[in-house]
Amino acid sequence: MSDDLKIVTLLGSLRKGSFNGIVARALPKLAPEGMTISELPSIAAIPLYDADIQEEEGVPQRVEEIAALIREADGVVIVTPEYNYSVPGGLKNAIDWLSRVAEQPLARKPVLIQTNSMGAIGGARCQYHLRQILVFLDAMVMNKPEFMGGIIQNKVDPQTDEIVDPATMEHLSSQLSAFADYIRRVRA
Repeated sequence: MSDDLKIVTLLGSLRKGSFNGIVARALPKLAPEGMTISELPSIAAIPLYDADIQEEEGVPQRVEEIAALIREADGVVIVTPEYNYSVPGGLKNAIDWLSRVAEQPLARKPVLIQTNSMGAIGGARCQYHLRQILVFLDAMVMNKPEFMGGIIQNKVDPQTDEIVDPATMEHLSSQLSAFADYIRRVRA
């Protein structure tokens, strides 16, 4: 068994200039040695979950593609904003579709949650709801350390597409190192 870890990021924002997208794209540079991080395809093209669509047309190709990449990965980092005190609809929809896939990709999969928002508490309510959803899927969500990037608009530069706040970079880097340890513990 290789000690190198392959991680994928699931982005919960659909917006081109997303602050969460900036954070997700920064993670490969913040990862500890032996961890590679790559982005999953966008969830924007996934149709709203409808059991009739599933029955008549099957699971959408984009969902099958994302599921296969999650299965191949050692862990998943979900990077998402908070919408109306909860999980963004697009992310919830993607998870609903993923829950219908044969060989459930999130079952027993180590998952790390990172939320970012323009508000002071950084998506705490979204994390609470997302954890509840992931319990049903039997995902192995790492509890601590948490990352809730509050007032994220002051910590990233949309012009350069980079995180500019050293404390935020350090926190994310430390959390990724803890996630590497967590994955190695749970898969041992």
